[in-house]
Order: sequence, then structure tokens, then C-alpha cells
Amino acid sequence: MNLGVDAIDTSFSYHDFASHRTLARKAGDLLREFTVSTKIGFFPARHGAEHSLDPMRLRTALEQTNRDLGRTPDLVFLHNPERSLRPRHIQQAREVLGQACAALDEAAADGLCGAWGIASWNPEGLPALIDGSMPRPHALMVRSGLFVGIETLDASAALAARWDAPGTACWGMSPFAGDASNAAREGLDPRLFLRGAAADCSRAAAAFRVACRLPSVSSLAVGADDPRHLGALLDSLRFAVDDRRIRRYVELLRSHRVPVSRAGVP
Repeated sequence: MNLGVDAIDTSFSYHDFASHRTLARKAGDLLREFTVSTKIGFFPARHGAEHSLDPMRLRTALEQTNRDLGRTPDLVFLHNPERSLRPRHIQQAREVLGQACAALDEAAADGLCGAWGIASWNPEGLPALIDGSMPRPHALMVRSGLFVGIETLDASAALAARWDAPGTACWGMSPFAGDASNAAREGLDPRLFLRGAAADCSRAAAAFRVACRLPSVSSLAVGADDPRHLGALLDSLRFAVDDRRIRRYVELLRSHRVPVSRAGVP
């Protein structure tokens, strides 16, 4: 909180399915001072984890989330729904997604969460499933930044358009493709997309700043285990992004289908 951070994003499945209990134990009463978002969709299995969009399992996970956190989460994302939708026929996939969305919509109405959303690592198949009968999420979370390919960027934009999600409802994640050191390696220098003198901005911080606009998001989830790293990322917000260069970069990706490094992507 000393850095001005007042929001925490986690998941039912993080930390070997103990993230909520650990967070509640470590933060104590302080947890109520934060906005908390989490995700459900992955469940403990014999060999690690399995994914499911079964409405009853989602409801049970959300009830456990409330108990483990000791409070109601402000926002709950359906975690990577695409994992349980392929290779289903499009109509069956639409029904499964619709039932899962309805389960979270009902849970929000029942007070188990303040709102619900969709968090998708690979949303390419999702826009075609959305129709007018499906409940509308309050937020979308997608990958953002210079490590994201044009197919994912276009699919994220299409998904937001299908659900008529305003920019304030779009969140970003994984700006470093799983490892902040990726931004410091040889390749495109993210500082090229910042206006003004950015020599004192590290590549990682610049990559974070650019990820706020590629696509345009209102929130960007990053790790917070290193206060110095987090402070540098937050300091990068003082730099303006050159939107003209961002648009040109996207045009080049689209016209040439330039491969994007997947280093560190799970």
C-alpha cells in the first residue's frame, strides 16, 4: 500500500490451490482495505489440476473462495474458459460457456462476488460463441504487451466488441510473457514507444507501460513480490505512450504476421 497499490489479483488455483487461505492469513484484517479479484475454473486433480466449466463446481469453488478469504471477492473471473471448449462443436461450446457465465451471473446476484468477468489466455475461439442470450461480464482480462501475437490481439478486440465491453472493463495480464527479464533481451526496445526522454526508464518498465496500451486496458496485473521492481513499473506511468507508433506496430504485425517471441509463456 506504500506504493499506492490497493488491488490484489489472484486465483483459486494459485499456490497449489492455497492462495486464498495464504492471502487471508498473511494480510489479516488488512485484506479488507484492498479490492480483490480472483479466478475460478481450475480444480485439484490427481495429477495436478484439471479445468471445468461445470456450473456446480464453479459455484462450489466460489463458496469456498468466500470462506478461505474471509470476505466476498470484488470480482471473479472465469479462468481460461477456452480450456474446456475445444474441440467441441460450436453450438455445444456456446451452451457450455453460456451455462458457466449464467452460473457466475447468478452467483453475483446471490452476493457471492461483487461482479464477474472472463480471463482468457487464448481468446481466439471465443468471439464466435457470443450471442445476445449470453450474460454479459463486467470485465475481460487478456494478455497485453509486446509479447502478444496479432491473432491474440485481434481476438481480444473482437471479444470486447462482441460483449460491448468499454475500455474501462478491459484488463491486461502477462506483459513480460512470464518473465520480466524477457524485456531486457535482444530485440525490439519498448522504450521506442514512449514519448520524450525515456533513457532512465528500464526496458522492463517501458514494456509494462506499453502493455497498458496494447491493447488499451484500465488495469494491468503484474507480480508484486519485489517492491523495487513494482515501484519501477509504477514510475513508468509518468511516461506518455506514442499511440502513432503503437498503431504502426500493430499494422506491421497484421500485414506481415510477424512471429512474436513466446519465451517464458506457459
